[in-house]
Amino acid sequence: MKDDPSTVKGAEALMLGEMLTLPQNFGNIFLGETFSSYISVHNDSNQVVKDILVKADLQTSSQRLNLSASTAAVAELKPDCCIDDVIHHEVKEIGTHILVCAVSYTTQTGEKMYFRKFFKFQTDEVFLEAQIQNITTSPMFMEKVSLEPSIMYNVAELNTVDSAGESESTFGSRTYLQPMDTRQYLYCLKPKQEFAEKAGVIKGVTVIGKLDIVWKTNLGERGRLQTSQLQRMAPGYGDVRLSLETIPDTVNLEEPFDITCKITNCSERTMDLVLEMCNTNAIHWCGVSGRQLGKLHPSSSLRLALTLLSSVQGLQSVSGLRLTDTFLKRTYEYDDIAQVCVVSSKVKQES
Repeated sequence: MKDDPSTVKGAEALMLGEMLTLPQNFGNIFLGETFSSYISVHNDSNQVVKDILVKADLQTSSQRLNLSASTAAVAELKPDCCIDDVIHHEVKEIGTHILVCAVSYTTQTGEKMYFRKFFKFQTDEVFLEAQIQNITTSPMFMEKVSLEPSIMYNVAELNTVDSAGESESTFGSRTYLQPMDTRQYLYCLKPKQEFAEKAGVIKGVTVIGKLDIVWKTNLGERGRLQTSQLQRMAPGYGDVRLSLETIPDTVNLEEPFDITCKITNCSERTMDLVLEMCNTNAIHWCGVSGRQLGKLHPSSSLRLALTLLSSVQGLQSVSGLRLTDTFLKRTYEYDDIAQVCVVSSKVKQES
């Protein structure tokens, strides 16, 4: 971090390793997991600042949650000192989540200052956990516990491990369930490609499938239980969804590279779209801005191949795409779409 030109001077002394520093878009977290983050606000100036207020909110598709442990302002923050906070949130919704960290403070001259940083993650896959408990007075043999998905989803069972090239149950070779014991089964659901591309199909409350449970008692009698159809709330993406299909992990400084975007009309009306590309301090788009993309019908998609380059080394955020629907004169902004690691050509050749 000391040699990284994109890092704040002195950051290597904060004992925050590079692996602990969040990029602006840090991938996926899964439904049911707990998102935890350590927030550190560091005064890297040579002046004392006063009335520092640190606020951490989590914006989901349906609500905005305040995760800050305290809402009181800190009286002062001396140079090279930090204000630290740890936040937690159990993920209960599907879709993009944005962590918004806002800091306000007052300088020695009495000027009130304010800045924000955004960090995004999203939940694309659905993980279903089923807890099976034997409430009888005798052991039972679990013959089958499976999830039968609906026509919209593919399912992967996560109840086996590979050992010497063979799949073995995580519960061992003897799948007996003793009285009052509980066993947990895990499944991963992904939308099928033909449905994932149709934005209007997987929307709102959708059926994901049903559990089929078969067992035998200690006398060999068979029992079977099949649940009703299980449902979940699908994520909302607004009127237009822009997703990234291809992007390189590492690119050379000041050399063009290509990305592929997919634009999906999630609304119930036809759109006439115009693409604008706005340069940032680090990212520069190559091509004509203000290009007509034409009409896009409901639930339809189109793919765009775009070229850009970076003039700054380090981890850079791809931002600056704007889509305007000429029918409603409405503009949709897309920033922090993804990140690329920008290195000098020498570094890439040596590695």
